[in-house]
Amino acid sequence: MATKKFDPADFESFLKLLPRKVNGISIRHAVEVRHDSFKDKAFIALCRKYGTAIITGADSDFPVIADVTAEFVYVRIMGTKAGEKLGYPKAALAKWAERAKLWEKGDAPKDLKLVAPPAPRAKRDVFLFVISGAKERNPAAAQAIIAAL
Repeated sequence: MATKKFDPADFESFLKLLPRKVNGISIRHAVEVRHDSFKDKAFIALCRKYGTAIITGADSDFPVIADVTAEFVYVRIMGTKAGEKLGYPKAALAKWAERAKLWEKGDAPKDLKLVAPPAPRAKRDVFLFVISGAKERNPAAAQAIIAAL
């Protein structure tokens, strides 16, 4: 919830509860936070300690935290507009494709501010979802990003 503030002890207690395997199958976790108090190096450190990705929720009213904290990157872009044929201008879609390429190689996009020092460079899976906004434009935006990749 947008009213939930970062409490290091409380959040670590939550992360400790997340299972690493279910029925013998390894699983990965991602968390989405919506309060500015999570823009804290201690939050980044906890997520890295437990290998939990922070969902980079962009183009919304919520804080954008682009720090990589796991072996994968999870991004949700939420700003498609009905007046844009592809939901976003072509340049914006190309920028998201470029960011995805950088994350996949293990780099951090220079145009997204980090809370903590960058994670060690390592190849990563990238999950980039187009949600919210003008939902009827989301498939076109996703296809344009795929084409740019």
